[in-house]
Amino acid sequence: MSIQLKAENLERSFRISRTTIQVLRGVSLGISSGEAVFLCGASGAGKTTLLYTLAGLETPESGSVEFEGHSLYTMGSDRLTQLRNSRMGFVFQSYFLLPELTALENVLVPSMIAGKASPEKGIELLKRVGLAERLHHLPAELSGGEQQRVAIARALINDPAILFADEPTGNLDSHTGEAIIELLLGVTRSENRTLVVVTHDEHLARRGDRLLRIEDGRLASSQ
Repeated sequence: MSIQLKAENLERSFRISRTTIQVLRGVSLGISSGEAVFLCGASGAGKTTLLYTLAGLETPESGSVEFEGHSLYTMGSDRLTQLRNSRMGFVFQSYFLLPELTALENVLVPSMIAGKASPEKGIELLKRVGLAERLHHLPAELSGGEQQRVAIARALINDPAILFADEPTGNLDSHTGEAIIELLLGVTRSENRTLVVVTHDEHLARRGDRLLRIEDGRLASSQ
């Protein structure tokens, strides 16, 4: 498999009052096309910052990220936004569904931004994630697990090559969380998409192809 996503010597720090917190300390890694990689670590270890940096959402102080041969932090912001919307999908812990939109309308938002909205495709994706009977429900009418399924369908609407998920089970009970991880693995593997997941749960992380541990801003081990 070819390397789809590559990071070299990533450094990132944050200043809190008079204190500088070093979050990423020279992180380098490569992720192959179609691989399911889980990033684990304690709270504050740097795993979410690393995910956001890999996804073009948070600029590193130094180092580089290349996705499919494109250097994310040397291209213009408009081009980076277009690349993220067309080639990447995102799933977050807090779902970020628009409360006034139905499940189907939420799923269609990224495709509307791209100018290629397809209600038929949105309906098919919601069926695929098990929400055929919830198309026209508002987020407030859905359970946490159902809202996360809507978020997964939304992340897939533009046929991304890679899916990034930040603690996608963090607000869910263990049973629902396991179902969400299985769904993520299923919808990515069936289309040979790459999956990068941040989780604090190593039990869930072991279901991927590779587990990377982050400690104090460094990659401590790979399994």
